[in-house]
Amino acid sequence: MSMGHATQRLYSRGRGLLYTVIWLGLAALVWLLVDRVQHPNTLEQIGQQQVVSLKRGPDGHYSAEALINGERVRVLVDTGATGVAISQSVADRLGLASRDAINTHTANGNAVSYLVRLKTVQLGGVVAHDVAATISPGLEGDALLGMSFLGRMDVRLYRGVMTIRDGE
Repeated sequence: MSMGHATQRLYSRGRGLLYTVIWLGLAALVWLLVDRVQHPNTLEQIGQQQVVSLKRGPDGHYSAEALINGERVRVLVDTGATGVAISQSVADRLGLASRDAINTHTANGNAVSYLVRLKTVQLGGVVAHDVAATISPGLEGDALLGMSFLGRMDVRLYRGVMTIRDGE
């Protein structure tokens, strides 16, 4: 009789463990789906195409993963920004040495930034070499991809998609 009770307890624990695994699996799936909606333009999704199409995110902005000097960096693509700006943490990770300090005027007000040159900035198969940039210690996020990169490209906006192709 006690053997039946032990078997029933073991069966009950096994079922509880199975339910836990199922719930964890569902939570992971939901997290992956939400992440894909919030960050629709990963390097894997963009690929190495010579024409890059970025979907506008739910926040109304165009963001993507890019390679700066060969390192994966999350960028906000901003046609209203004068140049490429990278955060201090990204600059440290890339081992960049800054040059002159300059005053910059941003949407968040005035700030001090530091001039730097980037060997390469790559978005999908679209690549620019020797790109002027600034290290912006107060920058939120990894990087802002502005006109010092985009100005070399053919950029078009249509129905929530930004298309970028090499303009050189």
